[in-house]
Amino acid sequence: MHIDLTGNSLFLILLLFAAGLGCIIKGGDLFVDAATWIAEASGIPKFIIGATVVSFATTLPEMLVSVFAALEGNADIAVGNAVGSVTANTGLIMCLALICMPCLMTRKQFGVKACLLLAAIAGLFGFTRDGRLSVAEGAAILVVFAIFLAENILSGRREQGTEAATVEKGKKQTLTNLLKFALGAAAIVLGAQLLIDNGSALARLAGVPDAIIAATMIAIGTSLPELVTTLTAIKKKQATLSVGNIIGANIMDLTLILPLCALIQGKPLAVERQGMLLDIPACLIISAAALVPALVGGKFRRWIGFLVGGLYVAYLVVMFTCFGA
Repeated sequence: MHIDLTGNSLFLILLLFAAGLGCIIKGGDLFVDAATWIAEASGIPKFIIGATVVSFATTLPEMLVSVFAALEGNADIAVGNAVGSVTANTGLIMCLALICMPCLMTRKQFGVKACLLLAAIAGLFGFTRDGRLSVAEGAAILVVFAIFLAENILSGRREQGTEAATVEKGKKQTLTNLLKFALGAAAIVLGAQLLIDNGSALARLAGVPDAIIAATMIAIGTSLPELVTTLTAIKKKQATLSVGNIIGANIMDLTLILPLCALIQGKPLAVERQGMLLDIPACLIISAAALVPALVGGKFRRWIGFLVGGLYVAYLVVMFTCFGA
């Protein structure tokens, strides 16, 4: 891909990159505020809100990128983006959340969802050993998504009202927060797309190979909504909302996006060599390192954040060393 190196072209790329950054920062602020209000006003625990509504909205960039890639017949980007985003969400974003603030979630709150996520990644690992994900295998993974939705509905009904409402409720407040939620989500998605497009253009100007851009810029770029939501949640001391969002988004990335791409193509989804040998195994290892100790110990601890962060750095080093050429 040739990019014009004129000053005007570079200025426009930098301007759009900055605009994207501004959109996701302001959008994340509106989004977390509104999601927190919804949780408190409805009495539904913040973890449930984070794992469903917030997760679906912050997963939109991954979904759009992968679906468009599948429609164009580019399975490598579709698979690499979805799997890479899960790895980035866990190794980078959950790492920040766990290191920067205590997470008070109990095993009862996250246990089922953590097991569903690990089952989905293990299933994907097993299914793709032959270098492809068939439509039937995609449908099997989609069953995990259906279980996830059903479990969230049951949890929401069971735990509704367990968190005392501390916010003012009324028609005006409801409309205001719904508007903030919608505007925040739209700003995050727009900002992420601007950053992906113009960040990739800047990377190419610097001579970074396309393979590395696809494995890093796109995967991390589409995870920016989760990153901004987490950074905003850290500032507002809403760790439960943040970790719930990350686990929910990861489940949606794997159990909704990949089966959807296979169904759109109507044929097996090809998984290239890097995905089969590195990306999917790394996703499984990093996710297990984050979730298994929390399941055994009953809660997330700060050292888990350092562990998954270190594993994510090791994953990037291996990718650049072995697949960067």
